[in-house]
Amino acid sequence: MKSLTKRTYYRDFTFQIPAYVYEPAEDSFLAADNLNIKENDDVLDVGTGCGILAIVAARNARKAVATDVNPHAVACAKQNAEINSLAHKVDVRRGALFQPVQRNEKFNLIIFNAPYLPSESAEDKSWLGKSWAGGPTGRQLIDKFIQEAPKRLKRNGRIFLVQSTLSDIDETLKKLREEGLHPEIIAQKKVAFETIALIQASHLCHKPVRRPR
Repeated sequence: MKSLTKRTYYRDFTFQIPAYVYEPAEDSFLAADNLNIKENDDVLDVGTGCGILAIVAARNARKAVATDVNPHAVACAKQNAEINSLAHKVDVRRGALFQPVQRNEKFNLIIFNAPYLPSESAEDKSWLGKSWAGGPTGRQLIDKFIQEAPKRLKRNGRIFLVQSTLSDIDETLKKLREEGLHPEIIAQKKVAFETIALIQASHLCHKPVRRPR
């Protein structure tokens, strides 16, 4: 990994960011500001980047698993967990989406600050590009995440999904409902040409009744 080039602070946490890792921005901080972690929670942070959300969650959680396809991000997140004295509670693994997670692992909270910006095919070729490029509609990984995430939730578990109005938030809410979840936008932030939304989705107490066709 190249030498660390930037340093970012969030509350009393410190994060060092190398050139090939996504630097925490408004979307990261929107999610971090709204984390509500219980003492026995098991947390999964998909696409962890520098590890900010996993590390902030780990302070109160029982444990946090952090995944990322970018090897530079994996090394960075491990180092940042050590810097913030939370390496014993943060398990960083390399792989795309849920690939590094065992089938029997389930979580109280699954976080995904998704690559949500519409992009051309070449823009996701670099390690940094993979952190923000979401394909032609911005939904390339969002839709895959929604299909898999509910299977990884514990009973009464919830999902935190960060995305932009540029990648069709209404479509996300619709797909989450189709998966038997109750989604709601719990925080938003207007930035430049888009609004970033934090969506929380949790299991319905009762499965929706499907009417015969």
